[in-house]
Amino acid sequence: MHIPPYHKKPSWQLFFTGAFVGGIIAYFILIYMYGTMYEELLGENLELTSQVNDLTEQNQALLKDKEDLSEKSDEPLTVKSITVTIVEGERLKLDRLIEHQLEEMVKEQISHIIGQEIEIINKSDRLLQSTIENKEFTVDDFTYYFEVKKLTITSDLKIDVIPQLSN
Repeated sequence: MHIPPYHKKPSWQLFFTGAFVGGIIAYFILIYMYGTMYEELLGENLELTSQVNDLTEQNQALLKDKEDLSEKSDEPLTVKSITVTIVEGERLKLDRLIEHQLEEMVKEQISHIIGQEIEIINKSDRLLQSTIENKEFTVDDFTYYFEVKKLTITSDLKIDVIPQLSN
C-alpha cells in the first residue's frame, strides 16, 4: 500500500499551513475570551464579598446600637450605612477592581461611625473629612489620597471623593 505524497503539493502545503495558523489564532481568541470572563467574575466576586462585609458590619453595629438604646424610649437617627463613590476615576485611568479596593479601604477607615447619631456626625463633619483626606491608601505599589468632593450626612452616609496619586 502506498501513501500519496501530499506534502509535496503546494495546494496541500497551503491547506496544512492555513489549518495550523487558524488553530493558533483560535487558541489566542479562546485565551482572550477566558481572561475577559475571569476578570468579570473576579470583579463580581469582589463586589459580592464587599456587600457581605458591609452588611455584616452594619448588622453588628445596629445590633450593638439596639442593645445600647433599648432602655431609651425615643431613638435618635443613626447612621446605618456608608456609601463611597469615586468621582473622576477616569482621569487616573483606574480600573474597576482598583476603584473597588479603594472604596473598601475608605469604608474601613470610617466604619466606626455606623450606629452613631447623625447629630454627632454632623457636628464633626470636618473631622470626618480630614480623616479621609489625610490618610494615604496603597494599592498595587501606588499610593492614593483623596479629596472629599461631597459629604451627605443622612442615615445613609454618602461620600464622593476625588482620587489623586501621591508624589
